[in-house]
This record gives sequence, C-alpha cells and structure tokens, in this order.
Amino acid sequence: QVQLVEFGGGWVQPGGSRRLSCAASGSPESIDAMGWYRQAPGKQRELVAIITAYGIRTDADFAKGRFTITRDGARNAVLLEMNNLIYEDTAVYYCYGQNRGATYWGQGTQVTVSS
Repeated sequence: QVQLVEFGGGWVQPGGSRRLSCAASGSPESIDAMGWYRQAPGKQRELVAIITAYGIRTDADFAKGRFTITRDGARNAVLLEMNNLIYEDTAVYYCYGQNRGATYWGQGTQVTVSS
C-alpha cells in the first residue's frame, strides 16, 4: 500500500516563500505521477501541479511563474517551491500520487498566508 507523507506547511507572510515536500513509501517502483492539490475553506480541491516520472509538468494557471514542482524519481519524492505567496494561496495542500490506475493522497498540510 502506497503512503504519501507531506512536510513543510505552516504560516508565511504575503510575498514570502514556502517549500512543501512529499515522500512516498510502499511502492517498489517509480510512481507514474506525483504532485499537489489544494483545498481552501469553502472551495473544491484543485490542482496545483503534477509531474510525471518522465519530468512532464502540468501547472495550474495560478501556479505558473510562482510555484515550481520538482521530483526525485529515485526516491518517489516531490517538492513544491512556492514563491510570492498571496492570501489566496491559503489552503490545505495535499500530496497526490497516481500509479497503475490507482490514486493516492497524503493527509494534507496547512499553508496559511497572513500578515
């Protein structure tokens, strides 16, 4: 059973930066795709960014130019560098994994942008 564990949530001021990391365990092979979704209070969960095992990235429009997703394929880990954060980035960020038709989610980590 694949498990995803996130690290790096917390409080950050507007304009600041935050790095989220996620590590997968329980998979004997490279996971096809890993990435991040987020869910703000009262809103649906939305895609932030995904990267495949081949390095192909998909970024949400709000993430382009501010967020960077990278991946350590050998360790099934994914990083999300978030810069120039704004209030609207406040949300619970969930690590996502997809492999052989199965989808996996982390428990979520809260990112709060506030002055």
